[in-house]
Amino acid sequence: MTQTIAIDVQILPHGESLPLPAYQTAHAAGMDLLAAVPADAPLVLAAGSHAMVPTGLSIALPDGFEAQVRPRSGLAARHGVTVLNSPGTVDADYRGEVCVLLINHGTEPFTIRRGERIAQMVIASVVRAELTFATTLSTTARGSGGFGSTGR
Repeated sequence: MTQTIAIDVQILPHGESLPLPAYQTAHAAGMDLLAAVPADAPLVLAAGSHAMVPTGLSIALPDGFEAQVRPRSGLAARHGVTVLNSPGTVDADYRGEVCVLLINHGTEPFTIRRGERIAQMVIASVVRAELTFATTLSTTARGSGGFGSTGR
């Protein structure tokens, strides 16, 4: 069963008139984030370039949660546009604007218009680790096999 938590959202002046992020299907893990660029000044992302795209939202996550900003598969598949620092992390103590760092890996410029769905935001539980010093580690069948070692 899916857990639901309440998250306070502040709409910033440049985000007014845009709907809140929303799940597009009953079982979607991510809510779509919308571009809060001016209606009369879309952002053109040249091929090979990146830009920080505002969402017009700030959020207050409860302690023990994070928001992950992830790419939208349709933008990546059709245009080569994706989230550069994927997944971007919004920590529970951050209160600034949620922005999306997009990069255009495509061959053509991509225009981002106001209200366009640019990324998805997944709310996830956080588990914090306590690191302890060890002189040796337990052994496993894999051992120290790194990149590509399990594909043999």
